[in-house]
Amino acid sequence: MMTRVPILGLMLALALTTPALAQERRVAVTFDDLPYQAADAALCDPVQMMRLTTEFVAMLEPLDTHGTAFVNEGKVCEPTRVSTLPTALNVWLDGGLDLGNHSFSHINIHRTTAEAYLADVDAGAPTTRAALEARGQTLHWFRHPYLFTGETQEKHDAIAAGLAQRGYTVAPVTLDNNDWMFADVYRKAERLGDEALKRRIGEAYVAHMTTVLDFFEPYSAELTGGREPAQVLLLHANSLNQVYYPQIHALYLARGYRFVTLEEALSDPIYAHEDRYVRANGISWLHRWNSTDGKPIRWEPEPPAWIVAANKAPADQLAAIASAP
Repeated sequence: MMTRVPILGLMLALALTTPALAQERRVAVTFDDLPYQAADAALCDPVQMMRLTTEFVAMLEPLDTHGTAFVNEGKVCEPTRVSTLPTALNVWLDGGLDLGNHSFSHINIHRTTAEAYLADVDAGAPTTRAALEARGQTLHWFRHPYLFTGETQEKHDAIAAGLAQRGYTVAPVTLDNNDWMFADVYRKAERLGDEALKRRIGEAYVAHMTTVLDFFEPYSAELTGGREPAQVLLLHANSLNQVYYPQIHALYLARGYRFVTLEEALSDPIYAHEDRYVRANGISWLHRWNSTDGKPIRWEPEPPAWIVAANKAPADQLAAIASAP
């Protein structure tokens, strides 16, 4: 069982140092890459997959995130997909979270056709749809893998039309923070069994999340004449967030955020903004809307240089990279 990082002290400290806000802030939390970002072997082993799932959801439940989680059904080996994935998805639903489609194989639209992409979307739906329908709910959320929406106008338009025909609502992202990069480095430290390095990575992650919010909050307000819109936060289901998401949650609370459903967040008028961004890049919808308006994109802060380097390096070089000046 993974231990949780204590959050009470952080919550109190941040609450004492954060000024009162002139408006209520709202955020919808989303987790991609269900059932889990882990080695393939873990997602082929029903026992491991269920342990990872139950521990992650148990961490989330008392925090009342109202979150939505996006499933890649093809991440799971077929026998386990049939025998155990429905049970794992029901753990998320029992925990009060909603589910969406993230495609079957986490497909990259830049390497295929719109037709193949939509076929992968269809293949990613059956188990998730059945779990929702058993509770009287519908599968209607879709999150683009890599946040890629098509690098040509033809692909972009064909995918958008195909998703609409299938009844999907696209789940945009405003707060993108490269948590996947920190998580990759964290998994390398796990393989090394280096607890001190894991703590350093986790602390760098929380600090980076603060820096990203410092950037995105005023940046988002520029689109709405000074009012910060409801935000959508992109995270992933992985071992880093298993331990450190409670600190992220506390950070948002201390900055005056209320956690809302994805549906409530998308009721903010900003999400009706036209998106004409067509590039081979997966970026925040705040950037897309600025580009559509003919305004320059100002990019969010990058993760620390040592995290970027460690993400590109094998695990056996991690300690040397982390200790470099």
